[in-house]
Amino acid sequence: MSKPNYRDIARHAGVGTATVERVLNGRGGVRPALVEKVVVAARSLNYPRKLPDAHRGLLRIEVLMVRPETTFYRRLSKAFERIAATLDPLVVVHRSFTDEMKPEEIARRIRSADPSCAGLILAVPSNPVISAAVEKVNAQGLPVVHVVTRASDRAGEFVGIDNYAAGRTAALFLCRMARPSGPVVAICHPIYQVHRDRIRGFSDYFLESPESSIFEWIGFGRDEERFTADLLWSALEMYPDLAGLYNAGGANSALIEVLRRHPHGRNVFFVGHELTDYTRIALQDGTMDVVLDQAPEAQARRALELILRRIGLTEIEPDRAPIRFITITKESL
Repeated sequence: MSKPNYRDIARHAGVGTATVERVLNGRGGVRPALVEKVVVAARSLNYPRKLPDAHRGLLRIEVLMVRPETTFYRRLSKAFERIAATLDPLVVVHRSFTDEMKPEEIARRIRSADPSCAGLILAVPSNPVISAAVEKVNAQGLPVVHVVTRASDRAGEFVGIDNYAAGRTAALFLCRMARPSGPVVAICHPIYQVHRDRIRGFSDYFLESPESSIFEWIGFGRDEERFTADLLWSALEMYPDLAGLYNAGGANSALIEVLRRHPHGRNVFFVGHELTDYTRIALQDGTMDVVLDQAPEAQARRALELILRRIGLTEIEPDRAPIRFITITKESL
């Protein structure tokens, strides 16, 4: 195979051949982010020449997430760490967390992204000030990928499951597998569009379904354990014949404990999201019946693939279809 030339490197890096020539010959006058693209592209093509030390910089991809105390976001963060370890050493994936209830702080973090940053991956809630910050940095040329939920509908690409379909799937299980009669309730965290999408799918299924269970009530748990537990206890007191529960958000551990303690808890068919230590045990002992896991590892990989494709470090086009969520029961553990 012939050795790669400037044109090959330029195509791989998404820059012009003149830029490649200036970088590889140390002529200067090239932005650091473009220098890094050219160096990484040259290395990936095994360009047979020692690259100048001055140009052996790092390509930095920033990942901003929320709720580090939750199992899901710990899984997501760990997935980024593992995948980053398999990339070229010049590619650095930096992970950090912020408070989901402080949109101004999230927006500030987004706006203050390092000018040399090669890409920004966000797993943060939607809010007008956050959306404006995303749209500003994206318009300035910073590639943005949203993971799990969209922080802006107008800027950046999205990686996640089909949350409307997940809600309909939860309703399907409850209608077909819960007790033949009795009300069904749901709990969600309303600041996340993905949770609202799940509830919309859940509700639509019941509106269209001839089954006898009725979607009776929805509580907003904010993914806070004590508050969510109180909501479910109130629902159980309100509906002694409660047939089913769908949790579209987090705080599953609190709901599991309520179902174990309440006299009617064991009669409730429970569908929730994310396979964790808590939900695994609850599936095994029958407190929980179905877990819909949104595969954060697959989301992290797709997000990094999109950034690397966007900045020209790979020519492979990532799959654009929604990430497939995984249905888990006691029998499939």
